[in-house]
Amino acid sequence: MSLDDHAEELASDLGVDKEEVKSDLENLVEYSVPVEEAKDSLRRKYGDDSGGGGGPTTKSIAEIATGDSNVTVTGTVLTVGKRSIRYQGSDHVIFEGEIADETGKISYTAWDDFGLQAGQTITAGNAGIREWEGEPELNLGESTTIGLADEDLAVDYPVGGDAGLAELEPGDRGINVEVSVLEVETKTIDGRDGETEILSGILADETTRLPFTDWEPHDAITEEASIRLEDVFVREFRGAPSVNVSEFTEVAELDRTVEATDEAPRLAIRDAIESGGLFDVGLVGNVIAVRDGSGLIERCPECGRVVQNGQCRTHGAVDGVDDLRIKAILDDGTGTVTAILDDELTETIYGGDIEDAKEHAREEMDQEAVADDIRETLVGREFRVRGSLSVDEYGANCNARSFDETDDDPASRAADLLTEVRG
Repeated sequence: MSLDDHAEELASDLGVDKEEVKSDLENLVEYSVPVEEAKDSLRRKYGDDSGGGGGPTTKSIAEIATGDSNVTVTGTVLTVGKRSIRYQGSDHVIFEGEIADETGKISYTAWDDFGLQAGQTITAGNAGIREWEGEPELNLGESTTIGLADEDLAVDYPVGGDAGLAELEPGDRGINVEVSVLEVETKTIDGRDGETEILSGILADETTRLPFTDWEPHDAITEEASIRLEDVFVREFRGAPSVNVSEFTEVAELDRTVEATDEAPRLAIRDAIESGGLFDVGLVGNVIAVRDGSGLIERCPECGRVVQNGQCRTHGAVDGVDDLRIKAILDDGTGTVTAILDDELTETIYGGDIEDAKEHAREEMDQEAVADDIRETLVGREFRVRGSLSVDEYGANCNARSFDETDDDPASRAADLLTEVRG
């Protein structure tokens, strides 16, 4: 339902001018107030506490849809996360996580402290519904009632939030992980209250590696430390999950060492793409082409974007800074991905540095001569790439941390494949 439809429905219920209601609704939504919460607020403003549209409907979780208005649902609380957000110019603490019943699970956001605990089976009455990343989400607000259910439910989901890094997905809330800190650095960013100091780096466990951000730097997060993080939330960063540590996250040193995996998960390209994005993945494929924009290039000195004909898309005419990169298309028979190699990896493949490339281009009187040499080196050969995979409407890209030719014998691999197929 569009905002205009919500406004029309609300104006009809309240018997007031639609444009006035729409303006109020837009202002509230602009400050990240969920639509149903905003509508309840406007009902109170205009003197109608009935909630409109009749009472809540009792539903199982699988039956809940984004078009629903108010529902009553019984489920087991799987996770409880706590986070501070800002809307209407002030900070507000929310509680969020997932609830499940025998039919499925659903995310929730509680705008008041209902004292929810993982493992409780509750009945939430008059819960609002909003769409979050294309899926329905429960909104528990002022008009919601929470009570303990008479009987526990047998749900087919883990309770409590403990997870390995490889299990995490963007949108997870109230998660607990035990990790080793591989890298950490202090950064100063322009935050919502001005310049803010944060920590960022890389975490690892026995399953994989992921980036992290600590928005309220904790002393226990130091390089090589093995720690337990309770109540983190997961966002998407460059197409892959990223662990976010907040002021409400409990950080404790472990009395054991978390062994960080040295290997990236090896996937077929199709499976990697279907994951939607991975921070650390290993792919193997044949280079079938080297894309335009490879070899000797120029970057904007302000933003680092590639300059075309002396023009940056953001900063206009600039004096470009010379750089080297490769955009190689890998194909393993299940799909294709563009492996993007930085200047160091490109120098290894090309066999020279930027000055060598510039001299080469001058001799040939053609900047593309460098890319042509790279194509002759790469195309038709099989390589193993390890890096971060991002997937968007333009395709799949893997920012390479390593890029090496395989030493597998093609004839042997073909024979092994035939043996496997024949059973």
